[in-house]
Amino acid sequence: MLLIQNLSLPIDASRQKLRSAAAQALRLPERSLPELTIRRQSIDARNKASVKCITSVSVSLDPDQERAILKRAPKGVSLLEEVPYRSPEPTYRPAHPPVVVGMGPAGLFAALTLARAGVPPILLERGRPVEERTRNVAAFWDGGPLDPCSNVQFGEGGAGTFSDGKLTTGIHDPRIRHVLETFVAHGAPEDILWSQKPHIGTDVLRSVIRSMREELLTLGAEIRFEHTLSALESKGGVLTGIRADTPTGPVRILCSDLILAPGHSARDTFQMLAEAELPLEQKPFAIGVRIEHWQDAVSAAQFGPAWEKLPPADYKLACHLPSGRSVFTFCVCPGGQVVAAASGPGQVVTNGMSLRARDGSNINGGLLVGVNPADFGGTDPLAGVRFQERWEHAAFAAGGASYRAPAQRSRDFLARKASSGPGSILPTYRPGVAWGTLDRVLPDYVLTSLAESIPLLDRKLHGFAAPDAVLTGVETRSSSPVRILRDSTYQSPALRGLFPCGEGAGYAGGITSAAVDGIRSAEALLCRA
Repeated sequence: MLLIQNLSLPIDASRQKLRSAAAQALRLPERSLPELTIRRQSIDARNKASVKCITSVSVSLDPDQERAILKRAPKGVSLLEEVPYRSPEPTYRPAHPPVVVGMGPAGLFAALTLARAGVPPILLERGRPVEERTRNVAAFWDGGPLDPCSNVQFGEGGAGTFSDGKLTTGIHDPRIRHVLETFVAHGAPEDILWSQKPHIGTDVLRSVIRSMREELLTLGAEIRFEHTLSALESKGGVLTGIRADTPTGPVRILCSDLILAPGHSARDTFQMLAEAELPLEQKPFAIGVRIEHWQDAVSAAQFGPAWEKLPPADYKLACHLPSGRSVFTFCVCPGGQVVAAASGPGQVVTNGMSLRARDGSNINGGLLVGVNPADFGGTDPLAGVRFQERWEHAAFAAGGASYRAPAQRSRDFLARKASSGPGSILPTYRPGVAWGTLDRVLPDYVLTSLAESIPLLDRKLHGFAAPDAVLTGVETRSSSPVRILRDSTYQSPALRGLFPCGEGAGYAGGITSAAVDGIRSAEALLCRA
C-alpha cells in the first residue's frame, strides 16, 4: 500500500480532482487507480486569499507496481505498512474477576480490552447510565438541583461525554488508531479517522457510549452503576478486595486486580487513597475562565473570505508572560456553549460543549493560566484539590449562591470595571450568569495574567480582544491536581494489584490519551507477573 501525502487542492475540489492529483503524484493514468482511502485532511489558511485543503491518501496496487513507483522516488509518496492493534494473549488469569472503577474513556477502554481478551471485568461507576445522566444534567441546567452522583463530571462516559468529543492528542501511540476505529464501530462518524482535528460531538458521543456498554455486557462484563469506591482491602501489600457505597448500603467485592480510573473530579477517592497512605503527589494544572466570541467572527479571522464554505473554525493560542506565567486556550468548542460542570454543592465550575453540528452562534474556549504546587498553599498531596475548591466556592458566592456563574465583558475586565449586562455577544451558560466582576473569584496573579494575555493573543487571532467577548468563571478542572503514583508495571508501588490510570490518576489529558492509558493498564494486568 502506498501513502500519498500533502495533496493541495482548492477547498471545494471534487473527489475526482483528488483522484487526478493522486494519479499525477504517482505518474500513473487516473483510470488505473483503484479506490483511494483518505488518511489525513486539514485546512491550510496561511494564505487567506487562497485557502487549500491538504489531503493524504492511500492506495493499494500490485506489489511489483508499488516497488517500481517507489524506485522513482516521487515526492510525497512512501510505503504504508499498517500493523493493526492486537491485544496481548493473557498470561495471567485472576482468581476473581478484575474490577474497573470509573466508566470514562480510560475505564471503558480498559474494560473492553479485558473483556475482548476473555477476562470480563466488573465495572463500578459512581454515576448513572448515560441516558439517565443526560436527563439529570438537563434538569440542573434548567435550574433544578445539582445531583452529586449524576452530573457533567460523574456518570457513564465520564466528563468528556459533556464536551465536544474532541479526539486530538499530543501523544504518539499505535493504539490511537484502535481507539478511533472502536469509536467508529460503535457509531462515531468515520471522518474521525482522518480529520486533523477529529471530534464526535456530545450528542453523538452519548449513543457511542451506550453501544460500548452493550458490547461489554455481551462479552460478559458486569456493570454496577451508583457504586462509589470507598475502601481498599489488602494483606502484605497485595490487594485482596474493595468496598463500595451504594444506594442500598455498602458492598464488599473480592478482587486481586483493580484498574482505578476515577476521573479528575473524584475528590473523595483521592482523600480515601491519602488516608490509606498510598503514594500520591501534587500535579500542576491550570485555572481561569471560559471566553465566548461570535463564531462567524472567529471563522472569518481564521479563514478569510472562504470562511462560509468551511466548517466552523477553532483556535489554539498561547503566550508566555514576563512574570514566567503561561496563558493558553484549552478545549475550544466551535459553535458550542459554556456548561455548568459542578460536581458538588456550593461549587461553580465551567466547561465547554459542542454538538456534532457545531452550529451554535458562539465559540467558547478555556482561557487558562498554568499553576503549580508552589501556588497551592500546602505541601500535602491534596493541596491542589483545596486550591480548586477555594475558587469554585468563591465563584458560587459571586454568582449569588444559585449556581449562576459570575461573568464580565472583556472590555470591562481589562478596565477593572464591573459589567452590568451583555453587549452583542450573549452568554450561553445555563442556568444563567451574574454580571459583575471576576476580581474575587480567581487569584490576583491569574487575573493579572489573563488581562496581560488578552491583547497579546489578539495579535495572533484578530478579534480575540473583542470588547463584548464574555468571560465566565471559573474553569478549574482542566486536569487532575493529583497524581496517583505507579511504577513500570502500571501498579501502585505500595499496593500490588492496584493499577491507577487515566486523567484522574494524572496520566492523561483528554479522551484519546485517557483511552490509550486504559488500554495500556489492561495490557499490564493481562500480562502481570
